[in-house]
Amino acid sequence: RICLPAVCFVWQIAMVILFGVFIRYDEESDEKGWHEFKRSHNITSNIENDFYFRYPSFQDVHVMIFVGFGFLMTFLKRYSFGGVGFNFLIAAFGLQWALLMQGWFHSLDPVTGKITIGIESLINADFCCAGSLIAYGALLGKVSPVQLMIVTLFGVTLFAVEEYIILDLLHVSLDAGGSMVIHTFGGYYGLAISWVLYRPNLNLSKRLNGSVYHSDLFAMIGALFLWMFWPSFNSAITNHGAGQHRTVINTYLSLAACVLTTFAISSMGQKKGKLDMVHIQNASLAAGVAMGTSAEFMITPYGSIIVGFCCGIISTFGYLYVTPFLEKRLKLQDTCGIHNLHAVPGMLGGFVGAIVAAAATEEVYGKEGLVETFGLSGKFENRSMSTQGAYQAAGTCVAIAFGLVGGVCVGFILRFPLWGDPADDFCFDDEAYWELPEDEETIPPVLEYNNHMINKHQDT
Repeated sequence: RICLPAVCFVWQIAMVILFGVFIRYDEESDEKGWHEFKRSHNITSNIENDFYFRYPSFQDVHVMIFVGFGFLMTFLKRYSFGGVGFNFLIAAFGLQWALLMQGWFHSLDPVTGKITIGIESLINADFCCAGSLIAYGALLGKVSPVQLMIVTLFGVTLFAVEEYIILDLLHVSLDAGGSMVIHTFGGYYGLAISWVLYRPNLNLSKRLNGSVYHSDLFAMIGALFLWMFWPSFNSAITNHGAGQHRTVINTYLSLAACVLTTFAISSMGQKKGKLDMVHIQNASLAAGVAMGTSAEFMITPYGSIIVGFCCGIISTFGYLYVTPFLEKRLKLQDTCGIHNLHAVPGMLGGFVGAIVAAAATEEVYGKEGLVETFGLSGKFENRSMSTQGAYQAAGTCVAIAFGLVGGVCVGFILRFPLWGDPADDFCFDDEAYWELPEDEETIPPVLEYNNHMINKHQDT
């Protein structure tokens, strides 16, 4: 009653102050600036504003963040409010903090000291939030909303730093879909926190750490939203023209191939050949994660299908065998299995991108295409493709290191006994933090035949 309102009010007031000091519209969203921009670039039509090009992709990414990720976490039988509701809370805070953190690292004007934002800034802010939402998957049902706010505060901060190192200092030219900076970082960040917060008596809540028929159906809705919009996620900030077109095609094909191998391995892994909905909800998305780095490259359509084919196998095997092993041997309690959906596919995607980059040639891309795709201009114009591939691999290692080290540090902060986390026998239960409606079976039968609004709150 005190801690959560205090955190929400104080942090939101801080956002108001910081936005007032630093944030301004960019030249394509400022009224005066847009007219000056049109004159200076000989633009005669408002339709050439970048908003009209980027907004459809932004809308798709936004749906993924709030609907896709949110509903994917509603599979627990008594934690659907917490899954979708706390996802809503931390994403709404995280995108504000992300605009500031990414602005300070990427678009701070040294003369005015201001950060300018436009439609592409909003897309990047959603990407930044995704890392913390992925981490939430490992902690689902075991932490308080205040702890999640802290996870997001540090997660967005760490994301902005590792993104700056990978994209600016190492000049890893492409990671538009975030295999490295989003999924690898977010996956290992969440796993490291979960490892530090290990609960030896979590079996006291074992009866609630599972799904029922309707909760798995809701989670499947989230999975389908993510699956359908993943081509937009990977292509949202790619280069105009062939680059964005190619990214959509490659992601689309890889996702389709991943579904078939996921169904195949899920059926093979059960004694009677039946399918497990956990595998279908999660492993079928692994190809979208793995294609985040290489989708804009000339990986070829059949290359994309190969990546999807392999990811479906690896991710489903992870749910069948690796997750139980990690919990039993390494004391790693991963509620959503983010190790198999984000951490490992993200790492594989980063290394696949490194291999494809190292193999790139002028014959395939053309001279202009090679420069545009890999950003080989200015001080990087003499960088060879093998060197570029090595830097791509190094970027993946940086993401893993930031996730693991940052997660361990944040995990120890969350262990302080003042954040209101649930007891071992009260995990995976919405009743700890939500006012719940009466269960249907507790409603007196006589009311079922009356007007549901008039008699809703009357006593029998």
